[in-house]
Order: sequence, then C-alpha cells, then structure tokens
Amino acid sequence: MAFEKKATLLGSNEQFQVNPNVKKYTLRDNGFEETKKGNFQLSRTMDTNMINNQGVKLKIVVSNELTQLKLSVTTGNGLRTVNIYSGDAYKEIREKAAFTLENLVERGVLEKA
Repeated sequence: MAFEKKATLLGSNEQFQVNPNVKKYTLRDNGFEETKKGNFQLSRTMDTNMINNQGVKLKIVVSNELTQLKLSVTTGNGLRTVNIYSGDAYKEIREKAAFTLENLVERGVLEKA
C-alpha cells in the first residue's frame, strides 16, 4: 500500500489526511513510533478481547515528510486487510476505530478531508 494525501479505511466513506500543522513530537506524544525509514507508525489492537493477540489492528503510518499517510485495519499478523464495515460482526471494532480516528483529529494529528 502506497502513501496517499487522503486515505480511508477499506469500506468506509470517511477520508482523512495529515494535519498540515502536525509536528513530529505531536506524533510521538500520541503513541506513534518512528520506523527505520523515518516514518511514524501507530498500531492499535481493536479486538475487544484483550487476551486474544490475534485480533484485528488499526494501523496508521505517516510519511517522514508528514504530508502523506496510510490507513488500514489488518489481521493480527498484519498480512491481510480486513473490511470492518461489512456486516454486524465488526460493530464494536468499528466503534473503537472511529473513536481512535476522532481522537487523533481532536489532537491535531489528522483532519477529515
């Protein structure tokens, strides 16, 4: 998956982009970790059962220039993308993902496009 100016989760209608005023320290303060390539990645387990390490994860990667991003919900091992907007099986996960994204918007990391 390539970096994009505006990104969306598979199956969602909402688009997000990196806030133009975001700083590297803001990303670090909000749980992002710097990768070897200088990008910033946030990975959060969305499974409601905390004992299960194989649940789905929300992954957000911001480019090292802080201008582009990737958004995805993947399986626990990160190999397959999951559409959490299909059916009622992922209702709680959708709510957790929406809460996390909205929290990042409020904190000035992302903005709705």
